[in-house]
Amino acid sequence: MGDAVLEISNLAKNFGALRATDGVTLDLRPGEIHALIGPNGAGKSTLIHQICGTLRQDSGSIRFAGQDISGLGVAQRARLGLGRTFQVSSLASDFSALRNVMLAVQARQGSSFRFFKPVMRDKGLIDTAMTILERVGLAARARLPAAELSHGERRQLEIAMALALQSKAFLLDEPMAGMGPEGSKSLTRFLDTLRHEAPILLVEHDMDAVFALADRISVLVYGRIIATGTVEEIRRDPAVRTAYLGDHA
Repeated sequence: MGDAVLEISNLAKNFGALRATDGVTLDLRPGEIHALIGPNGAGKSTLIHQICGTLRQDSGSIRFAGQDISGLGVAQRARLGLGRTFQVSSLASDFSALRNVMLAVQARQGSSFRFFKPVMRDKGLIDTAMTILERVGLAARARLPAAELSHGERRQLEIAMALALQSKAFLLDEPMAGMGPEGSKSLTRFLDTLRHEAPILLVEHDMDAVFALADRISVLVYGRIIATGTVEEIRRDPAVRTAYLGDHA
């Protein structure tokens, strides 16, 4: 795993008698999409929370960009370039899509937020944010409050904010959730290009998207990785078919 951007080794997390994360080891390599799949209750969100720092592991280690981040908080990990979108949207809902992205650009630049009205007239900042919104297909919705965007558009806005922060890796938690077929296809095409900017750890239930995008897939069942491999290897794995894929295989 020496070339990995993100390395997770023997991660474990217990909630009382429940072992939610059971010795998980996986990595994310430059330029790839590594999908994490599994049935509901498998522990995917718990694992993502540990990687992002919102939940502390009981044991094991997490390395990112060559640094042990196991003891760092969420903000510290984000400043190192670990970009995340959330299963439940965490945007500033009263702010426009443009303002949300501008805040992310400011955070990356280390700018102050105290004088926001002058900042809203900063053409360079606006142009940067608009370019990012255009990349994710939201330029036409830039002036709308985040609260008025559709669920799928809010997910696109979260990706835009991760782009604004110039993340070195993206953790995408159910980005296709709430999207119709056309929205899913459009986002799939975008993520296929995004991997060249930074690798993606993708948690997703949409198996069409997973099979179209993933270079590797890890299957999590009851907190434990039962298989990691290419799409074809995972399709053929009898344990995976029994535990999860079923008719998807």
